[in-house]
Amino acid sequence: MPDLLPRYGTATLADVLPSLLHAIGAPLDDRPPAFTLPPAQAAVLLLIDGLGHELLHAHAADAPVLAGLADAGPLTVGFPSTTPISLTSLGTGLPPGSHGTLGLRFRVDGELLDALGWSSGRRDLRDVLVPEQVQPEPTVLERAAAAGVEVRSVSPLEFRTSGLTRSGLRGGRYRGVAALGDLAVEILSGADGPGPRLVYAYHADLDKLGHLHGPGSPAWRWQLRQIDTLLGMLLEALPAGTLLAVTGDHGMVTVDRITDADAEPVLQDGVALLGGDPRARHVYVHPGATDDVLAAWRSTLGDDAWVVSRDEAVDGSWFGPVPDRVRDRIGDVVVALRGTAAVVRREAEPYLSTFPGQHGSLTPAEQLVPLLVHS
Repeated sequence: MPDLLPRYGTATLADVLPSLLHAIGAPLDDRPPAFTLPPAQAAVLLLIDGLGHELLHAHAADAPVLAGLADAGPLTVGFPSTTPISLTSLGTGLPPGSHGTLGLRFRVDGELLDALGWSSGRRDLRDVLVPEQVQPEPTVLERAAAAGVEVRSVSPLEFRTSGLTRSGLRGGRYRGVAALGDLAVEILSGADGPGPRLVYAYHADLDKLGHLHGPGSPAWRWQLRQIDTLLGMLLEALPAGTLLAVTGDHGMVTVDRITDADAEPVLQDGVALLGGDPRARHVYVHPGATDDVLAAWRSTLGDDAWVVSRDEAVDGSWFGPVPDRVRDRIGDVVVALRGTAAVVRREAEPYLSTFPGQHGSLTPAEQLVPLLVHS
């Protein structure tokens, strides 16, 4: 069994925005919130990409403001513990199986969709796999705005019309930013005014440096210190009556046991498409080859991975409830890496394969994120 299965329906990233809406007196329905938060006129959620619960505690001295906040978590993020899945769970309030964004790269209508770029190789797929059709469920941001909440999304300028934004984070007013300075300005102005108000803000650079240099590296720690300084300044400047919550979309591990699927013929036999990322792979097989592929991947990876069939992953609630419409988006074989192992593709994914920092699997280091609260 995996180290940590997501706690769908009780304490996951999908439960955060509905709980914040309860706190500002604008619940989406009559269900009780997953987290009891202080009442407020406005709520700000700052999502720091790559801020894992274990990483924050290990480097609390670099982030005294963050570490000093009350933690309503830790939360589990869902599987795979990768940005497109986590952000779509956050945005829709649904587990991955219900919203259908199921991997960094996953199969949709025969295409291997890269959910970050909404592309396949260099092909832009936004007109072929329309984001609002790939993920048709209404988002929490849409529902809140329709109910009269003043909703603002604060994210990098280049993500305004991305497939991922359109799919999992559509709704409200989008305010594009370029750096920490205008991120802070947009957060503060979005929280100021008559309520109820909801601000969702996203910062990417901690994750970027974790991938490039490894989580806990000097570069990563300097970035954490900058974020902590920003947060301290925000706490002093937030309008009265504002609830601030900070979370992450996954943690990260430094990998050191590498298997290259592009160089291992046994991992290619019977395989039609190989999706996912180095810590969580979707293996799509040719008809009739599932048992052989399952056996080959189990034998090759051994104790470095949990290797299961699609049915086993679904029955084990790796993705939460999975409706029939998205079931074939999951690999015929699903691979979650253990410890510090990774399955890379140096030929097909040359850039991604070089990263020392990776995430996506079912370990506490990747699954757990904090939910830090200030009011």
